[in-house]
Amino acid sequence: MNVSESLFDQPLNTPKGLGKAGLLNRIIARTIDFIIVAALYEIIPKVGFFAGLTYLLIADGLFEGRSVGKKLIGLRVIIYSNTDKVTACGFKESILRNFPFAVGFILFGILNVMPLIGWFFSLVIAVVVMLFESLILLGSEKGMRLGDELAKTHVIEEKQGGLDVS
Repeated sequence: MNVSESLFDQPLNTPKGLGKAGLLNRIIARTIDFIIVAALYEIIPKVGFFAGLTYLLIADGLFEGRSVGKKLIGLRVIIYSNTDKVTACGFKESILRNFPFAVGFILFGILNVMPLIGWFFSLVIAVVVMLFESLILLGSEKGMRLGDELAKTHVIEEKQGGLDVS
C-alpha cells in the first residue's frame, strides 16, 4: 500500500486485518456512546433529549465511520457491498443502522415523564431493545445486528488506532 492509497480502497479480503469486530469491543464502544447520550440528556436542560437522539443517530457517520466510542476502541463501520471497495459509513447509513436504538431512546423519553411507574417502563423498553439487538448479533454468522442489516454495514476492527481491550 503506497501513500496515495487509502485503507478504504483496499479489498475486504486483504490481509490488513479487516475482520469482523469482537463482541466485547462492540459492547464497550456502544457503552461509551450510550454514556455520551445519557450525559447530553442529563446535562443540557430541555434540549438534551434531542441532542442525545441526534448523537445516537449520526454517531457512526462521524470520523469516517467511527463514533467516539468506536474511535476510542479502534472499530470502524463500513458499508457492506458486493464489490471489493471498502467505504466508510456515512450519516445516512448511521441513521439507518442506529434506528432501532433511536426508537428505544424515544420510547424511553416518552415513558420516563410518566409519574411513578414511567421510569420502570422506560427502563424495560431500553433493555428489551438492547437485548433484541444483541440476540440478533449473536445469532448472525456475519456479526450483523438488525441495524447493520438495514444499512448494509459491518463493524470491523482496525489495528491502526484505539485501545486494545481484547
